[in-house]
Amino acid sequence: MSQETSGEPRGKIRTRVEEKLRPLTLPNFITFLRMSMVPFFVIAVSGRDFRLALWIFVVAGLTDGRGGELARRMDMGSRIGAYLDPIADKMLITVAYIALTVPFGQEVVIPLWLTILALFRDFVIMLVAGVLYIVEELREFPPSVLGKATTFAQVVTIAVVLLANVTPISRWVPAACFYVSFALVIGSGFNYIYRVSRFVEEARQARAAVETEVARGETD
Repeated sequence: MSQETSGEPRGKIRTRVEEKLRPLTLPNFITFLRMSMVPFFVIAVSGRDFRLALWIFVVAGLTDGRGGELARRMDMGSRIGAYLDPIADKMLITVAYIALTVPFGQEVVIPLWLTILALFRDFVIMLVAGVLYIVEELREFPPSVLGKATTFAQVVTIAVVLLANVTPISRWVPAACFYVSFALVIGSGFNYIYRVSRFVEEARQARAAVETEVARGETD
């Protein structure tokens, strides 16, 4: 048996092992660490230890940025990391919104109407994304500027509410965060539906063009 022939199975085995171990990269470990902070955040809020909850939220945000930076610098990006990172972010934001809406005796809470609207928007986006994946086989749908702005506003809102329960701040500050988040949730939701409708229409036109070209080729 030649060296090339004997070396080929080893290369395939090594590739499969590397693919299996790829999820165990340092950035993915940081993502898992961020996800593990979620229950401790809830425990801190329910125990009215908002200072600790604020620190947990800040550390989670810092690890988010650090994990992405490591993935880029060290070429440690992976498919599972691309999926887990936004899931970890959404998990923390969603749980934080719910926990800070439940009254545990704190001075400032996130209004119930804002939490309901934010959760409903996320539910619609996940539902539409699932339908697009099944029907159109769409696996990647980049976020819009409005979507990123909505996430940023939600993060700021959570931080401001936590801070307001740690130290006295003007009432208009959290109120402004609530209404800005509300406007962005509504705007980004409609923008998402508009972008999806355009994508579906463009995909249909592309398929129709391909079918037309195939029909012409068969006729010729």
